[in-house]
Amino acid sequence: MNVNDIKNITVIGAGSMGHQIAMLCALGGYQTTLQDIQEGALQKAKESLQYQMSKWVSKGKISQEALDQAFARLNVTTSLEEASVNADFVIEAVVEKLDVKRELFEKLDRLTPPHAILATNSSTIVNSSIADVTSRPEKVCNMHFFFPPLVMDCVEVVMSDQTSEETAQITMDVCKQINRTAVLLKKEIWGFVANRLLFALHAEAIKLYEEGICDFKDIDIITKKSLNHPLGPFELMDLSGIDVGYFAQQQHYKETGDPKDKPAKCIEEKVKAGELGRKTGKGWYDYEKAGVKK
Repeated sequence: MNVNDIKNITVIGAGSMGHQIAMLCALGGYQTTLQDIQEGALQKAKESLQYQMSKWVSKGKISQEALDQAFARLNVTTSLEEASVNADFVIEAVVEKLDVKRELFEKLDRLTPPHAILATNSSTIVNSSIADVTSRPEKVCNMHFFFPPLVMDCVEVVMSDQTSEETAQITMDVCKQINRTAVLLKKEIWGFVANRLLFALHAEAIKLYEEGICDFKDIDIITKKSLNHPLGPFELMDLSGIDVGYFAQQQHYKETGDPKDKPAKCIEEKVKAGELGRKTGKGWYDYEKAGVKK
């Protein structure tokens, strides 16, 4: 099997990551199915993509004809069975919770053709923690896109001890086909590369904030002005979703039991209050009052 055998790609989860990953696949020429259990999420995904891609056309990044062809290749459904039956390659982009992913992969193993590769977009959960519920651990890998996928040109492809070289190579080739730069990690490690660097920065930023050294807005200003980052750590948490990092840290804490890996109190408070960032209108910053488009 090689990348030329990949004709149909299925993306599971129409959230902030999944719908953009599906669009990339459709733009790359693949017959693409976006599946979500909520019809409302699929409708929101379609509206968001139409808005975002219209800006691509107006900026000359893509022709209207090419965009129409891409949208013609993109289908949506609430049925996991329908989305799975003809899939050659699946990209899971559901909530960052291990039990949810394991349950999904068990179903995908039963519903997809035996040759299908099952990739998880998880940014922290290693694929070996999921692959054992399937009969094809050699066809399971991480395919970690960065937020927002339509903008960020990087994908971390991560192998476990059981992931085959063939699976890794096909995944790398799919990334190339959808115009993304892939980097292969041949060894699993929590958080991979980018997030380990990012989490270190965020952990220190939160520590400085909780200790009263500096206000979060000032930490963002310092990060942008002195380190030349486009966004400060708190702005970035709001953009990607505070709950995403929270769930990832929760899972890591469950695995290590190390108190230093436990989510910070201020992060837990934000999640419990439903203040998750741009997607809810409020996180560290208030986007409803500021009139910022979510």
